[in-house]
Amino acid sequence: MSEISLTSYLNCSHTIHLVGIGGVSMSALAELLMHLGARVTGSDRTQSAVTDKLTGLGAVITYAHLPENVEGASLVIRTAAVHDDNPEIHHARELNIPVVERAQAWGWIMKHYEQAICIAGTHGKTTTTSMMTLIGMEAGIDPTVMVGSDLPAIGGTLRIGAHDCFVAESCEYTNSFLSFHPTVAVVLNVEADHLDFFKDIDDIVRSFHQFCALTPENGLVVVNHDSANAMRAAEGINRTIRTFGETPEADVYPVNVKNNQGYYEFDVICGGQSYAHIVLSVPGHHNMLNALACCAVCHWLGLDGAAVAGGLKVFTGSSRRFQLTGFTEKNIRVVDDYAHHPTEMRATLTAAREMGYQRVICVFQPHTYTRTAALFDAFVDALKLCDKAILADIYAAREKNTIGISSKELADQIDDAEYYSSFEEIEDRLIELAKPGDLILTMGAGDVYKIGECIVV
Repeated sequence: MSEISLTSYLNCSHTIHLVGIGGVSMSALAELLMHLGARVTGSDRTQSAVTDKLTGLGAVITYAHLPENVEGASLVIRTAAVHDDNPEIHHARELNIPVVERAQAWGWIMKHYEQAICIAGTHGKTTTTSMMTLIGMEAGIDPTVMVGSDLPAIGGTLRIGAHDCFVAESCEYTNSFLSFHPTVAVVLNVEADHLDFFKDIDDIVRSFHQFCALTPENGLVVVNHDSANAMRAAEGINRTIRTFGETPEADVYPVNVKNNQGYYEFDVICGGQSYAHIVLSVPGHHNMLNALACCAVCHWLGLDGAAVAGGLKVFTGSSRRFQLTGFTEKNIRVVDDYAHHPTEMRATLTAAREMGYQRVICVFQPHTYTRTAALFDAFVDALKLCDKAILADIYAAREKNTIGISSKELADQIDDAEYYSSFEEIEDRLIELAKPGDLILTMGAGDVYKIGECIVV
């Protein structure tokens, strides 16, 4: 879509219709479009607090996908999950109404910002985007933000700020981030995932390479020195490149590292000079690396190290990232985490083990059949890090079980692991099993968090 055509829709004489308006990214897009002057309609299958908020802001929403929903619209925006056979998309094409992907719309919007910091990677996108948000607010650069999970500091997934800086979580799935326009491209890590879309790891590396190449000649690529595939993705990119990692071979690295029961404190060296003293308020070694990525960006932008430290200090997490659910009747802490890839699970479970609990009891719900099958052995190895693994059925998401894979197969490969076919059985087992001093950790990208909500008081 050209800049001129989308600009012309940002006034009350045109209507922009969003198919799947209740989704995390789509709802944020709808809110920002209305802020920019657009008249917005939308559709979704279910009503929610998110859609109620949009209605309160002036959006007109229908809770069914019907052909007539697009009549009167000048432009239709759809999520990647909405296909050509959707009745609204089909009718829009019949009426010659332009149809664009959500990522294309976000890409157009970020073109209008002086700096567009796009944070990508197989893991850590939401947390690092959230960290950058708090840093930007602390440093007074008033960022506009699009993040993939509720961030309490901004009251949701969108922050509307000035036009100097846009901070965007940037997902590789279906190559969505290739529609973006980063001035700063951050690659946290690159691993095998989304193999229902990508052919193999080389295909994923190529996608991240194309993402890095989107930066302008005066832009910046920030890449994890410790991730071989991330470094491969940055090869041959004729841009300023800043690496971050644990060793002095990286441009940005930590010294004087202290682990305070899972919470890390360290000094940051940027370009051979001391930059900031960081005390994190979120646990885990992986979050030290996420913070280093932020420091690489901020040092290049010329932000004061003290402001960076201040922003990171006040960041206490985002929704479903080691988030406290509550306590059981026995005063046992229940925490929820979105980790659904073996690397994320290892990072979260390692952090949990450093925090001094007697036992870490992990309730894991695998996410999608293809991911479970492709990374089966890695899931088994990751779950061996907890003291007790309890498996729930695989969350299908967009898939059908044509592979014949099951959570019970995972449980059978792990000593003392248990599998249950219902959440109710898992809840009863946790109440029986857990003792004071334990940590109950619900883990997965599906609805496993509901188990924790049912056992807390």
